Formats: sequence, C-alpha cells, structure tokens
Amino acid sequence: MNLDAIKVQSEIGPLKKVLIQRPGKELENLMPEYIDRLLFDDIPYLKIAQEEHDSLANTARENGAEVVYLNDLAAESIIDEQVKDSLISEYICEAEILEENIAQELKEFFKSMSNKDMISKMIEGIRKNDVKDYTKRHLKDFLDDSYPFIVDPIPNIYFSRDPFCTIGKGVCINKMFSVTRNRETLFAKYIFKYHPDYKNVPIVYNRDYKSSIEGGDVLVLSSDLLAVGVSQRTQPRSIEILAKRVLKDDIGFKKVLAIDIPKTRSFMHLDTVFTMVDKDKFTIHPNIKNDFKVMSLELKDNENLKISEDNDSLENILKKNLNLDKVTLIKCGGDSIIDAAREQWNDGSNTFAIAPGKVIAYSRNYVTNKIMEDAGIEVLTIPSSELSRGRGGPRCMTMPLLRENV
Repeated sequence: MNLDAIKVQSEIGPLKKVLIQRPGKELENLMPEYIDRLLFDDIPYLKIAQEEHDSLANTARENGAEVVYLNDLAAESIIDEQVKDSLISEYICEAEILEENIAQELKEFFKSMSNKDMISKMIEGIRKNDVKDYTKRHLKDFLDDSYPFIVDPIPNIYFSRDPFCTIGKGVCINKMFSVTRNRETLFAKYIFKYHPDYKNVPIVYNRDYKSSIEGGDVLVLSSDLLAVGVSQRTQPRSIEILAKRVLKDDIGFKKVLAIDIPKTRSFMHLDTVFTMVDKDKFTIHPNIKNDFKVMSLELKDNENLKISEDNDSLENILKKNLNLDKVTLIKCGGDSIIDAAREQWNDGSNTFAIAPGKVIAYSRNYVTNKIMEDAGIEVLTIPSSELSRGRGGPRCMTMPLLRENV
C-alpha cells in the first residue's frame, strides 16, 4: 500500500506528480456531422495536438514533476484476466451495445489485444470496419447504416481533470453531466479499485451516484477550504454529498464554498472562469466578477450540513476564508472587452499552477499572460493552436496526484 498515493492540499503547492492523457486517434474519429454529440466545436489536427501536449508534459517534468498517463495506469490496473473481462463487459454495457452478437464480437476483439492496446482502442472508438466479423443482423443495424461507429470515440479524455479529481488524500470519481463522457470515468473506477499504488485511496464521490459533478468545478484552495462550482455540469445535490464526505475527519477539510456560476457552455466549469495562481492571486473572467453567489457548507454534526449564504464580495470572501490581508483578482484580457472575449474563449483564465506564483498557460493568451507577469506571476507558456479547439486549458488537461504543502 502506498500511503502517499494522493496528496493534494492546495491548488498551488509545488507539483510532484501529475496525471495527463496524451490525445490519440480518438481525435481522428471526430467527424463534422457528429461533433456536437461529442461536445466539440472543431476538429483538432492530431499531430500538432500531440506535439503541444508533449510540451505540456515536458514543462511539468522540467519543473520537477513526475508525469504519468491515464492509459498506462488503466492498463496496469488490469491485474488478471478476470479484471480484464469485467472491464470489457462494463465498457460494452456503458456503450449501450444491446445486441448480443455484436457484444460477443467486441469481447473477442478486445480480449485479443494487450491491455495497453485495449485501453487505447476503447478510447479511440470502434469503427464498423475495425471488427472483422461485424455484420448487420438487426433492424437497427440497417437503419443506422450510415453511422460509421459501433462505439463512439472518447475525444474529451485529454481533459483529464474532469472524470475524477484529487481532494486532499482522497479521490472524487465523478458522475459526468453528459452520457458522452461517462465512459471516461470507468477507467478511474478500475485504477482506484485495482492499481497497486491507488487501490486503497479513499473515494469521496462515486460515479454511480445520480447527480453530476465534474473535476473542473473542484478547486482545493487550502488544506481547510474546498471550492466547488455550481455550474451547468455540477449539481447542488452532488456538492452536498461531496461536502459531507470531505468535511469528515479522515479527509479533514473545514469548509466547502459552493460558487454559483452561469449555466452555459461558455462558463462550463468554475476553473474556466476562476483559478488560483498564488497564495493571494487568482485569475478571473471579467464578466463574472459580480455574478457570483457563494454559499458556505460546514458540518453541523456527523451527518448534517450547516449551509449559509455569504453576501460579501468575492475578494472579501477569499480574504476571510484564506486568512489573507489582500487578494488580487487578475482579469482575463484586462480591461479590454475584445481581448477578454477572445482570450476567455481560449481559456485564458484556465491556468495550471505548478508552484506558488508559477503557472502553465497557453501562449496564445498573451494579453492575460502579460497581466499575470506584471502581477508577479511566472508564466510558462505552451503552444495551443490545436489543443484549445477542444475548449479547455492547462488546468483542464492536468490532474495533480502529489503536491508539496505550501
């Protein structure tokens, strides 16, 4: 058992280990006719997206962090044939393959592969011409003849923050808002059930729960304070369930701030409009600064929550809860409406801190990056012409596993 498998007590503690997922052929299985159902606005060019993602990984390594990949951990979690059979069966069920003959063909198809190749193929999606013996046997097969996939690709998985997220020494295995993304969390289930390094990590939320929550809405502001966005993709009920768990002694948080943000795609997650870059500095979407409603959740007794609304400004709420004399909110795009709109579209507020006052950001958001530098933040930039087409930034693509204390 690895007692220090997960330790994330802040957003800014020096990064020691991070999980990411390199984009693969699932991006080449995106088609213009079907990108809406797969939650994409455009189709990235895979070769360049991989080069940009490798830049992200190398930047983390060059600054002292170990980098691990989701597909590697998932493959390492398949400890025997029984576990492999179980994963295959669950994957086929969640892909809604109801015809027994097709399900059987897919089982044989997956079982013939190595564990790592199988995980990659599950993410990539299954084209009809991938399965040698695939034939049309049912009415549905004939009616869906123009659709080229047996199983849809999982192209959003390079945003590894969302399917599960680390909180203190525990992990939140999420129930995703969209059915399209729910299969992503299946790999997390197996990692935290079977992987030798992670099978004993406390689970603070389970993917089988009914209400949705996604990792982009969860910010660990300190060892005592968690912030969770009430967003399009994270429901109030999920936050209550999570709060009851993380406020218990074994996880050890003292308070959860539920931050209500607009329920639209442009304000997808809390971390697309608000991230922590230093002990007393935060990036923020300029159009949302006065739209926050903040509720405080504390544990009244072992089972019940005390919930109260905090009507103060965001600056004062953060100062009070983080015991700070001053808080600086760094506006994405500064005071320019045009720059703010353009750079917010490309996740200018979505930075990933690798140490206090040291962040990774997209190079294309040069206005916001300069404002951060003027505020004393060291900004390490990565290229992003293709990665940004998926509508997510450096924090969206990274899941810290170990951070040093601040």
